[in-house]
Amino acid sequence: MSPDITALFMEHRRSLIDYATGLIGSRTQAEDVVQEAWLRLDHAARQQLLREPLSYLYRIVRNLALDGQRRTAVEKRIFSSAADDVIAAYPDVRPSAEMVALYKEDLELLREALAELPERTRVAFEMHRLGGCKLREIATVLNISTPMAQLLVMDGLQHCKHRLGWP
Repeated sequence: MSPDITALFMEHRRSLIDYATGLIGSRTQAEDVVQEAWLRLDHAARQQLLREPLSYLYRIVRNLALDGQRRTAVEKRIFSSAADDVIAAYPDVRPSAEMVALYKEDLELLREALAELPERTRVAFEMHRLGGCKLREIATVLNISTPMAQLLVMDGLQHCKHRLGWP
């Protein structure tokens, strides 16, 4: 980098920041833009002879400022609307008051049905249906065969369905 380019930048740095601030509206961001413009000017000056480096520097500042504004506008549009869309896309996992009222009686019947089961059948049913355990895991815990674990789970299921009046 030639000393005259460095001197040119240092001489006009404050006016470049003022220029960028007018375009962006933020002095802090303007300083960042001017710094980036300096790096680009330095790179360009190493590659080629610049006829009008000051004009080139102002053009770099202007382009960087406008690019930053466009990027910010796009990000605001994407993230502000995307967040609302994402939130709206996910249903509320909590049951509504109507659903609670509708199934409250069924839940109480299910609790009663589970309480009526023999302990081994209840444990097998709860492990499989509520705990997501595999039949071989149930068999190991209860010290029974896998087919016996399946039979216990099916017995528990049939009893609960009968008590709830399901087919």
